[in-house]
Amino acid sequence: MQHIQSYIEEHKDRFLNELIELLKIPSVSADSAYKDDVIKTAEAIKISLENAGCDTVEICETDGFPIVYGEKMIDENLPTVLVYGHYDVQPADPLELWDSPPYEPVIKKTDIHPDGAIFARGACDDKGQMYMHVKAMEFMTSTNQLPCNVKFMIEGEEEVGSVNLSTFVKNNQEKLKNDVILISDTGMIAQDVPSITTGLRGLSYVEVEVTGPNRDLHSGLYGGAVANPINILTKMIASLHDENNHITIPGFYDKVEELSEEERTEMAKAPFSLEDYKKALDIDAVYGEKGYTTNERNSIRPTLDVNGIWGGYIGEGAKTVIASQAFAKISMRLVPHQDWEDITNLFQTHFESIAPAGVKVKVSPHHGGQGYVTPIDSIGYKAASKAYNDTFGKTPIPQRSGGSIPIVSLFEQELKSKTILMGFGLNSDAIHSPNEHFGVWNYFKGIETIPLFYKYFTELSKS
Repeated sequence: MQHIQSYIEEHKDRFLNELIELLKIPSVSADSAYKDDVIKTAEAIKISLENAGCDTVEICETDGFPIVYGEKMIDENLPTVLVYGHYDVQPADPLELWDSPPYEPVIKKTDIHPDGAIFARGACDDKGQMYMHVKAMEFMTSTNQLPCNVKFMIEGEEEVGSVNLSTFVKNNQEKLKNDVILISDTGMIAQDVPSITTGLRGLSYVEVEVTGPNRDLHSGLYGGAVANPINILTKMIASLHDENNHITIPGFYDKVEELSEEERTEMAKAPFSLEDYKKALDIDAVYGEKGYTTNERNSIRPTLDVNGIWGGYIGEGAKTVIASQAFAKISMRLVPHQDWEDITNLFQTHFESIAPAGVKVKVSPHHGGQGYVTPIDSIGYKAASKAYNDTFGKTPIPQRSGGSIPIVSLFEQELKSKTILMGFGLNSDAIHSPNEHFGVWNYFKGIETIPLFYKYFTELSKS
């Protein structure tokens, strides 16, 4: 790819400003108050794809938020790359923990990002990384260096489980036909240690509700005589792990793949400082399943975590009350071969079975998805590896991620093609947290590297 660095240098201010304008729109799919903003973002993505050189761009309506589809087909005999991304973002709460307003992007230098990082909700997940592909497309079309066909599918419901994407994919298999799927919604080990994500965990997300008496009760008159739903719920949740932090749900581990010592040894070659890890999180010790390292716990092992818990009085001052109800949201990260629907059913059966007399328990499944592993001997992986090697000067390390992108397994099932996960974010970028950010250097490095993937994928597909 000729002149890509000079093209980025010439247009870098515009590239940054365009992303900043996109980040100003609070496209929170989980909150209906932002419905108009989510739709506004879809329209902005449509314009961006048109400006980047797509010949056809359309906003495809769904039962929820729309999917933006674009394509540029130059020769049916050439390979086709399908780019997937999402334009919706997580809620910004708690707002008081942000150093700057989440939808007023600012660029600040940090120890990790000396060239500056864009602080805003969605900066890394996934607007910044998705927009790298739009700008890479612009470079290839503007300089007449697009080597193959390209399709874009940018959705607005990833952060709420891609509710309507499955139907869209199943109903548009010919439209979405491709030779490889390219996604940047993951990260890399460090700026000087490139990596390609080869595995993702699955997800099962549920909400639980414990109901006791038919109304809130005076804790003096009724305390000790009736079941307190908050006390009961916390005991039930605590029982879901044993003394070794092993999940106690019967059958939970039946299909968990145990990696060989050889594979674990290869994983351990990735640079990692436990002391730096603890320092970055301001903790004095790590915590997790006995018998596994930190990097194994957050990638190749399943987990169960409470994401939120509430009930009773939480206002200022005191109110002596036994709440009628208590609630919690629980997510389980799963490894390949664990079916998320099976795990959801196992959780529901177990959780209901451990409820004591005096309370009623309700388990409401929210969403989920399967885990995924991509082979490192595929043409797509080899093309990505060569692209990183060109721009970083190093061969990237294959790495399994602890995160989940449920639609990846759906793509393989419905479209029969492999997905390559070229992420340029860092673990320290605080995605889903206050002060989310994305390095300016990382943003431009992505724009520089992505066109080389197209080049090498096309060349390797011909050989």
